[in-house]
Amino acid sequence: MSEQKSEQKSEQKSEQKSEQKSEQKSGQKSGQKSGHGGSTPQPPPAPVRLAVRKTYKLYVGGAFPRSESGRSYPVTTADGAPLANAALASRKDARDAVVAARRAFGPWAARSAYNRGQILYRVAEMIEGRRGQFVRETADAQGLDRAAAEDVVAAAVDRWVYYAGWTDKIAQVVGGANAVSGPYDNHSVPEPTGVVAVLAPAGSPLLGLVSVLAPVVASGNTAVVVAAEHAPLPAVTLAEALATSDLPGGVVNILSGRLSELAPPLASHADVNALDLAGAGESATELERAAAATLKRVLRPQPSPDWAALPGLARVTPFLETKTYWHPVGT
Repeated sequence: MSEQKSEQKSEQKSEQKSEQKSEQKSGQKSGQKSGHGGSTPQPPPAPVRLAVRKTYKLYVGGAFPRSESGRSYPVTTADGAPLANAALASRKDARDAVVAARRAFGPWAARSAYNRGQILYRVAEMIEGRRGQFVRETADAQGLDRAAAEDVVAAAVDRWVYYAGWTDKIAQVVGGANAVSGPYDNHSVPEPTGVVAVLAPAGSPLLGLVSVLAPVVASGNTAVVVAAEHAPLPAVTLAEALATSDLPGGVVNILSGRLSELAPPLASHADVNALDLAGAGESATELERAAAATLKRVLRPQPSPDWAALPGLARVTPFLETKTYWHPVGT
């Protein structure tokens, strides 16, 4: 009996010890899960990241210089939200752009029409490659929804392709052989005018810009463009697309800034051969008078242009000269 009692006591002690150990383990686990303090630890707060807003530069001679004045101005969405800063070009920047355009004119005009078409098509490819950025900037600039902005960008790409196709056909349409009563031939050939100053439309900062710029360079001219003053970002992004295409530096030069500051010196500049007043607004008549002093070709602004409509050659022929030459026959 005494042996049975001692065995029962030893079994009870071993059971008590095993229960105490299991309770201690469960307590330790619960303590580890609760962090010893009984409360759930909170993740650290995410750091607040400040927006990095770019200060966009000019596009002159194939490079992206700052304005020589060192100035810039804020660019906002159509409803006033801040987007970035853009260089505020000066009169000196406008003169530098004309010098770059004049330097590039000879080599660009000397290229074959077929080669110019290839390069313009390459520009369309580069715009297509940055489609998302153009859609976002067009929507911000014009207050459009995404679907409408995508339609605008698609039309801008198509417009480049349209004028790329015209480069080697312009001479056949507006030039030709003339009937002459004599022992010689008479031929008329269109030639580019030279440096064209283009004032981009304010209400259509991408499609309008492409619609006035592409016909100028398609026919062999070079251009100095004043981007839409309050929505210059599509033009600056277009400059980045041009710089990474095959377009030679100086063929297109893009200035951002005040129209009232940049347009008068371009209109009166003696080395500018033609002026597109598409974005001139109320100052068109004054600029036309300034252009008359140096006998520039001037394309007047339309009252309510439809930039989505195909323009044909209406924006090409004003910037062409016609050269007629006579060639003897039978000698």
